[in-house]
Amino acid sequence: MPVTALFPTRLYLAKLAPKTATPLNAQLLKECAQLRQDDVAGQQWSKHNYPGGFTSYGSAHRMHLFSPTFADLQRKLDRHVRAFARALDFDLTDRQLEMTDCWVNIMPFQTAHSLHLHPLSTISGTYYVKTPKGCPGLKFEDPRLDRFMAAPPRRAPEAGWETVQAEAGKLVLFESWLRHEVPPNRVRGERVSISFNYNWF
Repeated sequence: MPVTALFPTRLYLAKLAPKTATPLNAQLLKECAQLRQDDVAGQQWSKHNYPGGFTSYGSAHRMHLFSPTFADLQRKLDRHVRAFARALDFDLTDRQLEMTDCWVNIMPFQTAHSLHLHPLSTISGTYYVKTPKGCPGLKFEDPRLDRFMAAPPRRAPEAGWETVQAEAGKLVLFESWLRHEVPPNRVRGERVSISFNYNWF
């Protein structure tokens, strides 16, 4: 067919090797649980902005600067971010993408994260620490959606959206302008992830 694709939206998906991810995730899980218990400011922020769950986004959002375990995760993420930046053809001459934010998300039963993007960042992502079977993935919105003027409905029930399944040890990178959400967690187990931003200025 004489059809081509223009301006594709790129994602970067990778998995840490099990021998790396298993011990790292075990330690991250301990620290995430301890942070939820100790971070009173995060508890209050989550109560109003992350109902039912816990996130350190509004309180402890630079975990890579305070925890050796999170700093170790950053070192493992850095090379993937560099690879993604090359795939995006970023001109970073005399510049460097650096992690600016890194925070914890714990999603118990029925907790959701509404549609959003990451302002003032270049590349954002999520690393999965614990993913009970059946927990929600990361749902991305087609960035052209608000421009579909007079377009007929698509046959696919999820047209305009794509979901990347959550899996422990998995890394998802995307450009920070891409809107995304996490649907409600329909399983009883807690979904635990680390989110982060990288910037070049």
